[in-house]
Amino acid sequence: MTLQSGPRSPALPTTVVWDPAMTEYNFGPTHPMAPARLELTARLAESLGLFQLGHVTVAPCAPASDDELRTVHTADYVEAVRRVSADPMTPDAERGLGTEDDPAFAGMHEAAARLAGGSLTAADALLSGTAVRAVNFSGGMHHAARDHASGFCIYNDAALAVQKLLDGGVARVAYIDVDAHHGDGTQNIFWDDPRVLTLSLHETGVMLFPGTGFATESGGPAAPGTAANIALPPWTEDSAWLRAFHAVVPQLVKAFAPEVIVSQHGCDSHRNDPLTHLNLTVDGQREAAAAVAGLAARYCDNRWIATGGGGYDITGVVPRAWSHLIGIVAGQAVPVTTRIPEDWRSYVKDTYGMWTPDSMGDGADIWWRSWEVGYDPNDEVDRAVMATRKEVFPHHGLDPWFD
Repeated sequence: MTLQSGPRSPALPTTVVWDPAMTEYNFGPTHPMAPARLELTARLAESLGLFQLGHVTVAPCAPASDDELRTVHTADYVEAVRRVSADPMTPDAERGLGTEDDPAFAGMHEAAARLAGGSLTAADALLSGTAVRAVNFSGGMHHAARDHASGFCIYNDAALAVQKLLDGGVARVAYIDVDAHHGDGTQNIFWDDPRVLTLSLHETGVMLFPGTGFATESGGPAAPGTAANIALPPWTEDSAWLRAFHAVVPQLVKAFAPEVIVSQHGCDSHRNDPLTHLNLTVDGQREAAAAVAGLAARYCDNRWIATGGGGYDITGVVPRAWSHLIGIVAGQAVPVTTRIPEDWRSYVKDTYGMWTPDSMGDGADIWWRSWEVGYDPNDEVDRAVMATRKEVFPHHGLDPWFD
């Protein structure tokens, strides 16, 4: 089955969180987490007309306060980030600050707290009713743990948004993570909370950081079955990835019955990403976002917060993938055949010396084989899917073989 255009929804009030100050989250000129990917995404989305839609509010954000950060992070950790931020020459490697992955830099606390504040702004918009959907493409820092930084992530904005929703009266939240890396920080923060379902599709931890996210990781003693992980083999393509998603995620979301979905859309699963080994296209990543939109429409009265995440092909992939995400969140999906505005391509060439694709898609065939046609034990992806279904489905009253 194939969806060539995302779900067209009514003009739902949508908040897009963007502030040029987001680019101050900057680990240095040689670090893969280049802040230019944020600026280029905002510039492309604006060139495509997504920021000008009448039902879309582009909202700036303030840094999260220490009290807000302490809703998911320890007080000692927040204080440690502040110390290293004030004096980057005194790193705290035990807390992951000043490492190769997370180099210390002046103003690190304020920059990281602003990304976190972006997802809190999105949560506030939903709780106040000023928006039904929201996107913070600068967020998605899913490796940050309660008490330490990890994997380019200082503060876990997605977890902060989930906690904000819970504290604001939302009974259940489903967190869906499609980054190439396992969403370990968010999973572990809510490991024993039965109000939060965390679902992560990622390249197997046998091959890729952080080395976690196996099917057997399924929730703490007070929340069995509330973590679901599909550990995919290297080189998994669009069709197999989408088959895996549709074989697990919709069934669990339906059974869990969340009131809001929070999702993380790292686009480092792309075949051109320099840090990973998956083989998706922008077309497939767009389809994943459309699938999450469909789940939000079906089960959550459209209430959905989307964040960014990983993605290290900063000119050819990230701006296209996240502009698609913004369009789908806003109910104005951009066709994959859309020509990229020449003003944007010229800007990238003049500024970064890079020619970019001329189309919003990669020309891929994203047809996938439905799980209902049968399980193939000789297929590595099918084996990964079945391991997850066997581990998690019974906790929700689902049959791993037939549901």
